Amino acid sequence: MSDTSESSDRRPLADRLRPTCFDGVVGQDHLLAEDRPLRRMVDAGRVSPLVFWGPPGTGKTTLARLLAGVGDLHFEQLSAIFSGVADLKKVFAAARERRRVSKRGTLLFVDEIHRFNRAQQDSFLPVVEDGTVVLIGATTENPSFELNGALLSRLRVLVLHRLDGRALDKLLARAERHVGHALPLTESARERLVSMADGDGRYLINLAETVLDLADASQPLDESALLRLTQQRAPEHDKDREAHYNLISALHKSLRASDVDAALYWTARMLAGGEDARYILRRLIRFASEDIGLADPQALVQVLSAAQAFERLGSPEGELALVQAVVYLGTAPKSNALYEAEQAARGAAAKHGSLPPPARILNAPTRMMKDLGYGDGYVYDHDTEAGFAGQNCFPDEMARERFYRPVERGFERDVIRRLAYWERLRGKVD
Repeated sequence: MSDTSESSDRRPLADRLRPTCFDGVVGQDHLLAEDRPLRRMVDAGRVSPLVFWGPPGTGKTTLARLLAGVGDLHFEQLSAIFSGVADLKKVFAAARERRRVSKRGTLLFVDEIHRFNRAQQDSFLPVVEDGTVVLIGATTENPSFELNGALLSRLRVLVLHRLDGRALDKLLARAERHVGHALPLTESARERLVSMADGDGRYLINLAETVLDLADASQPLDESALLRLTQQRAPEHDKDREAHYNLISALHKSLRASDVDAALYWTARMLAGGEDARYILRRLIRFASEDIGLADPQALVQVLSAAQAFERLGSPEGELALVQAVVYLGTAPKSNALYEAEQAARGAAAKHGSLPPPARILNAPTRMMKDLGYGDGYVYDHDTEAGFAGQNCFPDEMARERFYRPVERGFERDVIRRLAYWERLRGKVD
């Protein structure tokens, strides 16, 4: 492109590169490949109400614009951040008039639709129902959390994926063709530029535009120079609820799978994204009991020590203690026997109600309680030869149940032998 034509269009480069056909959209083949959901809609020439759910810079606005062309619909765009019910009423009234006069429908694209409150979301129901507008919403957050059920039932949710390295490379090559020359970057700097985008195509093009505007075309930038020229943003993280729970879930599942390296990766991702180390430590404390328990009693001790160390040192020094806890938990033998025992005992308590303890194991501090039989027949375990009297401590009206079933891993192997020994003695008593 010549300098004259380039200077005549001062729109941001990302807007100039916006695809004008579906084949120009990258990274969403699961929607646009042959016989995929969006491709079927395009081929049929009929657009239905949708929600595009995905990270920033994955093509939500572009797809909405292209869909308007498919249905020969007037394209109207609103941002839920800056709009209210009054703005929506104006759009709805204009859409009704447009349909009455020109018989042309309206595609209403609402960016950040999750920002609308429940009443604002409810205002869409009649106009979506009667076809006044074809609503296309865009959100970076889980629609099942953020959209009310009535509206969600009228929309089809299509998930957009973050752009992978191949898709980002295509975008970068498209930008270079548009400006007529390659970016002044070394090969390693170019790779860093792509990684800095973190799956966001728009952000990548904005970075490229910064390089084109500020770098010396005759002197390629290396990685250090690139980072000085641009500011690397923090990775996508849990300021939105969905990513928050996804990453902590990934850490928990990695630890459960004894995949230490993956657990370290997800820990680093959360810390780099600004997650509070105390939150991670709280989840590790829970993990130590839920997924390890008595298979390694030191697991809980290690995590509590790490939490105490972090409180003393703070961040970033204390984060190494957190990492130590992650590695310990990941390499420890695993058992969910404690968790299963808790659930089984809770179920039994709910099933049997408020059965009283057997009188023989109750204290009798008053004469009346002694007369009622409290403590009668109780055997003090330490007075027996084995230190085990074998008396039944369940309610008299309830059969014995077994809740805790240790596994043949770690310290619980020793626990199994103890329980079996006591069970044999109990059988002799019975």
